[in-house]
Amino acid sequence: MSEATSTARRAPSLDCLLAWGLALAVPTLLILAIGLPWWQQRAELNAQIEKNRDQLSRYQSLVATLPALRAELEREQANEDFKAFYYDAQTPALAGARLQSEVQDMIRAAGARPISTQVLPASTDEQPPKVLIRTQLQGTTDELLDVLYRIEAARPFLFVDQMSVRSTSPRARPQPRRAGRVINRAYDRSVGQLTVRLDVFGYSLGGAP
Repeated sequence: MSEATSTARRAPSLDCLLAWGLALAVPTLLILAIGLPWWQQRAELNAQIEKNRDQLSRYQSLVATLPALRAELEREQANEDFKAFYYDAQTPALAGARLQSEVQDMIRAAGARPISTQVLPASTDEQPPKVLIRTQLQGTTDELLDVLYRIEAARPFLFVDQMSVRSTSPRARPQPRRAGRVINRAYDRSVGQLTVRLDVFGYSLGGAP
C-alpha cells in the first residue's frame, strides 16, 4: 500500500513540473520569435545609421571646401596668363563671332581672299565650351601657309580641326607655234590659286549658350 501511495503522489508532481515547464517555454519561445528578428533589425538600422553618419561627415567636408574652390577659380579666371588660352566672352556665341572676325582678318592680312565664314554648332557638354568656325578662302600656297602660321601664333590659342585644299587653276593648254616660236600670252593671275576650307576652333570661358 505504501509503494502505490508513493507512486500516486509522484505522478501529479511530474505532471505539475511538465505543466510549469510548458508554461515557461511558450513565453520564452514567443519572446525569441519576436525579439530575435527585432534585435537583428535594430543591429542593421544601427549599422545603416553609422554608415549615413560617415557619408554625411564626408559631404560636410566637401561642402566646406567649396568656398575655397570658388575663390581659387575666380583668381584663375582673373589671371591674364590664364585668359591667354581662352576667349573671355559671356557666351560661346559671342566668342564665335570674335573668332570669325579674327580669322577673316588673318586671311586678309596674309593676302588671301575670304569667301565665306560660319560658326558651327559645338557640343554643349564640353567644359570649357568649344568655339568652332568653318571658313573658305582663296589664295596661293604661300598665302595659305601664312594663314596657317597666323592661326598657330594666335592668342587665345586656335587649332585647325580639318582642312581641305583644291586647285582652282585651269589646266595648262598647249601654246600654238608659228614659225618655230611660241606665241606669248598675257600672264594668267589664276595660276597657282587654291580654294581652301578650314575648320578652326578655340575655347571660351563663357557659360553655356
